[in-house]
Amino acid sequence: MLKITDQITIPEAEIDFQAIRAQGAGGQNVNKVSSAVHLRFNIAESEVLPDDLKERLLAVSDKRMTAEGIIVIKAQRFRSQEKNRADALARLQDIIQDGLVVQKTRRATRPSLGSKKRRIEKKKQRGQKKQLRGKVDT
Repeated sequence: MLKITDQITIPEAEIDFQAIRAQGAGGQNVNKVSSAVHLRFNIAESEVLPDDLKERLLAVSDKRMTAEGIIVIKAQRFRSQEKNRADALARLQDIIQDGLVVQKTRRATRPSLGSKKRRIEKKKQRGQKKQLRGKVDT
């Protein structure tokens, strides 16, 4: 069970784990032991996630998500499979919690008259400063 909030808890049955061999240096051990973990979670077919959360998660452009809406996380930070499994679950939890945050809708605004005047005045001052840099006639 992966607890996201007090109301949302993802059962282990919806999360698919696969042990794979880790990449990188590690000597003889890395060739024998499958310590890295691939976590797969299908957002669209999840029964516990609310529909609005699913829509927000599927709308996010993330390299860890496939076109079908499956989150794929590869955890190989640690040497033990159990720690990598816990790391993958924590990262999945972070992704879903980021989807819980609803962005405020932006209201279009216009610059004030005073800010327009200040901007023009600064541009004039900058232009005068640059004019003074010209060649001096002797």
